[in-house]
Amino acid sequence: MNESLLRELVPEVIGVLVRRGAGFAAAEDAVQDALVEAVRRGWPDGEAPRDPKGWLITAAWRKFLDAVRADTSRRRREELVDAEPPPGEGAAVDDTLQLYFLCAHPSLTPASATALTLRAVGGLTTRQIARAYLVPEATMAQRISRAKRTVADVRFDQPGDVATVVRVLYLVFNEGYSGDVDLSAEAIRLTRQLAARTRHEEVAGLLALMLLTHARRPARTAADGRLVPLAEQDRGLWDTRMIAEGVGILQAALARDRLGEFQAQAAVAALHADAPTAAETDWVQIVEWYDELVRLTDSPVARLNRAVAVGEADGAQAGLAALAELDDGLPRYTAVAAYLHERAGDPRTAARLYARAARTAPTVPERDHLTREAARLNARLRG
Repeated sequence: MNESLLRELVPEVIGVLVRRGAGFAAAEDAVQDALVEAVRRGWPDGEAPRDPKGWLITAAWRKFLDAVRADTSRRRREELVDAEPPPGEGAAVDDTLQLYFLCAHPSLTPASATALTLRAVGGLTTRQIARAYLVPEATMAQRISRAKRTVADVRFDQPGDVATVVRVLYLVFNEGYSGDVDLSAEAIRLTRQLAARTRHEEVAGLLALMLLTHARRPARTAADGRLVPLAEQDRGLWDTRMIAEGVGILQAALARDRLGEFQAQAAVAALHADAPTAAETDWVQIVEWYDELVRLTDSPVARLNRAVAVGEADGAQAGLAALAELDDGLPRYTAVAAYLHERAGDPRTAARLYARAARTAPTVPERDHLTREAARLNARLRG
């Protein structure tokens, strides 16, 4: 069987799995795993089975069932993790952290290693990983498939570097904090372990960032599940012990004078945590830290957050000017524009933008929040 004919079977096999109840992304991942298995068995170059399509369907369905079982087991393990990770040194390093290092293999690029680790060990779906990287789901699926093929026959005796593992843990925490699956406590646990075995400044910066962010979690949602913006949160609900630990870790890392992006992000989080009220937030310093973050990463997300900070420090018009320099296709760009237009005294434009942002919100709580903001302004305009 030639390779082109094998590729032609892929859409048909994916279709069969979808009809059997698998989601499209899960079906695509399962078929890719089955193809890797086919390559290991020596075809298409060698002897192919009598019914290649039937073999692929059977193999892919088994891969899908294995993935479902693994996901179920992972969810059960997560339920055993305490919602509030305890302060102090982490427990002895376990196999999970070692798997993170092994998936970050030197034969892979950092981007591919990160994507593969998030999928294989972190438990994230292809869609969640694509959203974190701001790329289409199909693009990320191809990237993960290529990474799987690359490491299919390599020896896993050369673990990857710390920087790649740190990046994976950061993305897992972010998805756990704002996504559909609560992985944040597990990410903190593993980052504690990593911090206990290395003096890497960015590991410390990431742990500080996680703790300072996680400390606000009790105030982030109301009793009815509504999302509560930072400015409106009850700061009495913030975990002051966790904040103190995070600030201490950050200060020790910054004292080594080797600034990195996670330390800069943690410094922003620390300034928010230090403000007794939203009105007393030191936005000037926050803008300065975002300037450092942009210098370090040139990240469009950092530039977007900087525009918000500029709007708070120098006025809404200055924030809108900073926003105008960015790509309006960025996630949450429209929501930021709506907020700044409202601050600038233009509720009509803000209401329209809030409604537009709600239609593309990445999570249900965020969508509902933006819808309520649009309704609030429309009610004011009608009154």
